[in-house]
Amino acid sequence: MERLEQWKQRLLEAHSSTPFAEKKIVFGEGAAAPVLMMIGEAPGGDEEKQGRPFVGKAGKNLSAFLEKVGLEREEIYISNVVKLRPTKESPKTGRAVNRPPSGEEIEFFLPFLLEEINIVSPKIIVTLGNVPLKAVTGDKSAVIGDFHGKLQPLPDGRILFALYHPAAVIYNRALQEVYDKDLTALREFLEGGLS
Repeated sequence: MERLEQWKQRLLEAHSSTPFAEKKIVFGEGAAAPVLMMIGEAPGGDEEKQGRPFVGKAGKNLSAFLEKVGLEREEIYISNVVKLRPTKESPKTGRAVNRPPSGEEIEFFLPFLLEEINIVSPKIIVTLGNVPLKAVTGDKSAVIGDFHGKLQPLPDGRILFALYHPAAVIYNRALQEVYDKDLTALREFLEGGLS
């Protein structure tokens, strides 16, 4: 894990001279030799406050996901493409609210994500939504509808399993059945072994 600590220091140093230097970095966390690495888009408000990925509402979604695929949080590594909370001011309240990551934010964090993947060295990568799918595949035209629920070999020998973002299921209830089928397929793959 020494390589991961060195990577964190390099990221913090590089971050300090960006236009978003005042934003808190939320690093990935998890097992040293994970069964899989889960990659989301960016931290939200709860993650920013606690300094941990996938807590609060996202943590509840993660717990449900893990239960369905038969894993414990301690067995996986969890991270995001963008390591800070992208926000905009709410016109109604004047407070910070979540927004999708900007191209500039993704461009800054992408090389760090790819290095993080190499250090963590998972056999399988689960992406949640379009932003991490595009980041992991390097294909800016990739869309979740074409990739979800299927095992995709990556050039580095890892396996990609793309899922819809859990929030998409909340906003589009018709996706629930698709999402559940995808989780069943992932569970069957994991139970079949990763040898």
